[in-house]
This record gives sequence, structure tokens and C-alpha cells, in this order.
Amino acid sequence: MIDTSPSPPHGASAPAAHEAALLEVQGLRKSLSVADGSMLEVTRDVSFSLRAGEFISIVGPSGAGKTTLLRAISGLIPIDGGSVTHRGVAVRSVPDWMSIVFQEYNKSLFPWLSVRKNVLLPVRKLAKADADERIEEALRLVGLSDFAAQYPWELSGGMQQRVALARAMVSRPELLLMDEPFASVDALTRTNLEDMVQELWRNLGFAGLLVTHDINEAVYLSDRVLCLSSRPSRVLAEIEIDLPRPRDRHTRAMPEFHALSERVLSYIEHPESAGSEDLPAAYPTNPTQPPADGIQTLRKKR
Repeated sequence: MIDTSPSPPHGASAPAAHEAALLEVQGLRKSLSVADGSMLEVTRDVSFSLRAGEFISIVGPSGAGKTTLLRAISGLIPIDGGSVTHRGVAVRSVPDWMSIVFQEYNKSLFPWLSVRKNVLLPVRKLAKADADERIEEALRLVGLSDFAAQYPWELSGGMQQRVALARAMVSRPELLLMDEPFASVDALTRTNLEDMVQELWRNLGFAGLLVTHDINEAVYLSDRVLCLSSRPSRVLAEIEIDLPRPRDRHTRAMPEFHALSERVLSYIEHPESAGSEDLPAAYPTNPTQPPADGIQTLRKKR
């Protein structure tokens, strides 16, 4: 049986094989109402697990319901079936151990509050000294210590998203959910923000779950990439990203990086037809065991 355990973060220990999952999603189903009053099935039977300190990205064709899936996992919207559990306990609303970064930073930040007051919101119930310490730490981590008194509308798009990251970090979450967080910034800013997220993840040890349309971003940041089918979505493939960490611009130039990106792309372009017969020798399917629940598990040979 192929070992699909991810490489641990730099300087961290690999999770024990028997360690319970931080987050477990089993058979998740979700439908949404549409204008004519009918129900649109968005997600069908999605299952996966996420270990403490692991980073997973979710990709899929447009309209596959990636954002809906992330919102259901977070507790922002109720699920119709299946389960989402944190260390065995059901998740039914947004919990304290989770932070979320949304795509539209200009809508998630409060323009009438300063940067500091935006970051304060998750820790406003703490003692003032503790809250002040956390705010200073969070702003330092994203390079905004000198902009605490500014307002979001006075900052660039990339800086506003760094404010959103600081606000997510200030509560010291076990799990950070990100929904296309860098889709609205330019390419260079996006690359810098990806490196910042990687550095935060390595240093703070939270688990990460990212929804993205950017395949290179998914491969660059992740231990594993989950490829969704078209709507109603299910997990078609689980691809391990066995690239050395820490990663940098040289990682993006590696042949292995491009091969992994092409493999992920094949599931996006042909989500219903990509199968084991199409896999190149460098990415074998498990030869000894049939895929569980139709999920194709892939791993690069060392």
C-alpha cells in the first residue's frame, strides 16, 4: 500500500500514523436554492481528512462548488448530509479554533476601522495587555507594524489582504481556511503573499485548507491537492506534493513542479475522464488496492 503521508513542515515532526485527524469530512452533501425555487445539488459525497499542521488545497473546474464546500466545512452554512468533525466533535458553526480569509478583502475589512482595530476584532474579549501583544505580533508577522493607524482604504490591495491575514493570525488558529485569497491582486503581489502564507504556516504550525483556481499556487503551497469533479462535486483525485520545503522561486522551476501541475491540470480540464490509464509512470496509482470511494491517490516516486 502506498504511503500518502505528506512531508512535515520544515523543522516539524511528522504526525504519527495513528494520530486522529484534526478535521474529518465524511460524505458531505450540499444543495442550494435557485431563483425558480428548485434546489441545485452542488456537492455530493465529499470525503477527506486533514491532519494537524498539514496544508491541503482544493481545486476543480469552474462551478464545481469549491467555495460552497469551504463555507459548509467552516460552519458558515449548514450541510445537508454527511459530517464535519474536529477531533471527533461535530462542527456546526464557525469555531474559535478556525480562521477564514476571504477573496474579497475590501468587503471583509471594515473601512471605518483602522488596521489595528480590524485586527483587534477576534481578540477584543481578551485582557487589553494580551490583546495588544497579539495584535503587535500579528502585524509584525505580515510586515504592517508601521501601518496600524492607517485605514484599509488607504492601503493597496496586497496590503489590505495582509491585514486580513493578520486578523486571521491574531487568534492563533489551529486551522486557516482560505477562499481564493489572492485572486484580486497582481501576479507579483500574489507570489509574495503565497510566500508569506508559507512562512506563517511554517513558523506558526497551523493547518491550512485553501480553495484556489490557480494550479501552480496549489502545488506550491500544499502537501496534498484534492481535485474535485464537476458539479455535483466529489473528490476525483488526491495528489501528494512531495517537493522539498521550504519552497521558493527555484521550486517553481523544478521539472517535478511542472509535472505535478500538469497532473492536477489534467483533472481540471477533463474531470470526468481522467483515469488511471492516463497516468504517466512517474505518478503510479496504488497497484495493490482499489481506490477508496472512487478517489484516485497519486504520489511522485522518490
